[in-house]
Amino acid sequence: MKFELHPQLVADTFVIGDLPLCRVLLMNDARFPWVILVPRRKDISEIYDLSMQDQQLLWQESALVAEKLMKLTGADKMNIAALGNVVPQLHVHHVARFKTDAVWPKPIWGQGTAEPYTDANKQQMLRNLSDMFRGFLVRV
Repeated sequence: MKFELHPQLVADTFVIGDLPLCRVLLMNDARFPWVILVPRRKDISEIYDLSMQDQQLLWQESALVAEKLMKLTGADKMNIAALGNVVPQLHVHHVARFKTDAVWPKPIWGQGTAEPYTDANKQQMLRNLSDMFRGFLVRV
């Protein structure tokens, strides 16, 4: 059986591409620059379920996403979390936060209503993120 994204992730995100381990997704919530990494391994729900090599690669890819997203957005803080309470498939959120955002300093989960990207804003954000990861993505 091959890797498949959880249906909730399919419904809530746009695919940016693949890093060596993870599928890179943009969350469809324009309130926050929000990238999600999903290791392309089947039946994985926790970081410790990954091989040691994959755990190390996940953290390398997470650091890459965090650094690039901070540079792209100029955010005040990068929130990184692997929750899995709603979507059991292992996925790691990277959310660029600003002291001026509507819910600062609270966590974003359960705060307000998602604001989907407009088509134009979605295309621009996907272009920016694809450019940001140029040279790192193994598949777009």
